[in-house]
Amino acid sequence: MVFFLAAAWTYASRVDPAAFTGGERPPNPRKGFSAPDFTLSTLDGSEVTLSDLRGQVVVVNFWASWCLPCRVEMPAIEQVHRAYKDLGLVILAVNMTSGDSRQDAASFVDEYGLTFSIPLDLDGLVSSKYEVRGLPTTYFIDTEGVIQEVVVGGPMSEALVQSKVEDLLRKEE
Repeated sequence: MVFFLAAAWTYASRVDPAAFTGGERPPNPRKGFSAPDFTLSTLDGSEVTLSDLRGQVVVVNFWASWCLPCRVEMPAIEQVHRAYKDLGLVILAVNMTSGDSRQDAASFVDEYGLTFSIPLDLDGLVSSKYEVRGLPTTYFIDTEGVIQEVVVGGPMSEALVQSKVEDLLRKEE
């Protein structure tokens, strides 16, 4: 009986998340849900907006220069980027600048010879929107903007990144 009363109370007192977002439900950063949109300045001074990349396979990787698994997996991500960028792959390596520094991120990019976009999450709002709890965290997003895979932790091997990217590119053929 207590269980049913508790369940009824929980249901009756629930708060609709739309009440806090101006009537819109916040996107859920999990497999099968639309990737939350964001616009960030990049290390090279340009801007990138995730929704502008619809029609392309996008990998969003959250990292920091002090993160050892990030350092280990970044060459693998770079190799996959070089191999598949001409087939529509976009890598957004979002630096958690709120817990890192722009200078350290720039040094990291130079050290590893990274050729993809490095958006800077200066205030931590994007990582919060994506509910990043550990580094690295990587989202594999299809051409429709839907998250198809989430990998928390690392380091990911080149073979793992490649297989996930190939799966997404194959779906679009």
